[in-house]
Amino acid sequence: MAYSSQEIPDPAVQSLVSYLEHDPQPSIVLDTDYNILAANAAYQRQFTAGGQSPVGGKCHRVSHHYAVPCDQAGELCPMRKAWDSRAPERVLHVHHTPRGPEHVDVELRPILNADGEVVAFVERLSSIAVASAQPQQQGLVGRSSAFTDALSSLQRAAPAQIPVLLQGESGTGKELFARALHLGSPRANGPLVVVDCTGLNESLFESELFGYEKGAFTGALQRKIGLAEAAHGGTLFLDEIGEVPLAMQVKLLRLIESGSFRPVGSLRTVHSDFRLVSATHKPLKEMVAAGSFREDLYYRISGFPIRLPALRERVDDLPLLIESLLQRIAGSAAPRVDREAMNVLSLYAYPGNIRELRNILERARLFADDGVIRLEHLPAEFKEPATDGQHRRQPANSLGHLAQAVDNFAGSRAELAKHLRMSERTLYRRLKALEKH
Repeated sequence: MAYSSQEIPDPAVQSLVSYLEHDPQPSIVLDTDYNILAANAAYQRQFTAGGQSPVGGKCHRVSHHYAVPCDQAGELCPMRKAWDSRAPERVLHVHHTPRGPEHVDVELRPILNADGEVVAFVERLSSIAVASAQPQQQGLVGRSSAFTDALSSLQRAAPAQIPVLLQGESGTGKELFARALHLGSPRANGPLVVVDCTGLNESLFESELFGYEKGAFTGALQRKIGLAEAAHGGTLFLDEIGEVPLAMQVKLLRLIESGSFRPVGSLRTVHSDFRLVSATHKPLKEMVAAGSFREDLYYRISGFPIRLPALRERVDDLPLLIESLLQRIAGSAAPRVDREAMNVLSLYAYPGNIRELRNILERARLFADDGVIRLEHLPAEFKEPATDGQHRRQPANSLGHLAQAVDNFAGSRAELAKHLRMSERTLYRRLKALEKH
């Protein structure tokens, strides 16, 4: 049963609002029918325009511009979860703000009456600065469900000291995620030191990571500080850790466990305090089973694994990513992509992920003399008829395919989303687009 706002005593609400005014984070009080009963000044400044009060509005109308609650629009709704659990719930959402769409960390706490019934909720919101839901010239960009799942995990891990392992195909943006982890951590003012583990033999890896003393080997003309020491007070990012030579893995394990090491050619022990983030595209568990990666090292680095989605799982993000990448490549002179080219780009599987997409756009813009990228500016494989080949996506996300699926499918919307291999939120947006088509 839903309670109306009249059943919550006004003095109690006012007392709660007075308390919330001392909270620097935007906060609102909701009844169980999604009505906003009160909002602190921080919420009104950040999430409403022109001094307009959100009080009396539905939370989903204010934050999402939805006509229905979030859970009916394919979103994860913390209110439904908090209602069932009678406990605080937390979820990542994209909210509409006067500045445009933003990623927001939503924490919802139920308020219980004397009988233990839920009569209201306090919602506290934190805007996420390390990722953007609109085009941006740097950092993480995205708003698809696959992206927000990874971002939600990042938000949980960033404030902690726990070692994070980023796992994903080549070109999925592992260094950008590592940088976002660093910027979202208490060590953000310290250094982020990147160690590229590819192509380093045993001796080169040791001298790069641990440094060396003058005269330690031929060519060591002066003392060099290693990357592990340079990361003191910050984050050490070991990119492609699966490439570390087996003989060096035991020394790396000792560094991670103790924070101590000896530079090459030195008897002194150096201590470095850093937060560890690792990344790989390799199947480390299989490597452990095959004996090419140490099991004890694997468990040390994988305290909090985060899977980064491939670009083919983020088809909803393509227009956003394309605009952002073109801005990064060409600045204010960035071309736009016409509809036909955008449709074809959305059907490609991108085995090289975002790195490949950037290369495609960088080449195409050199042909776009009038500032518009068209189909003829794309590589040859985009101009060929779609086939069942490995690089072309089946057009299961097209509106025509969706209309046919809706007509022929007898199950629920959740079952249809699963059948089409997309999230409920994506399906909801596609259905809205189909209505306008």
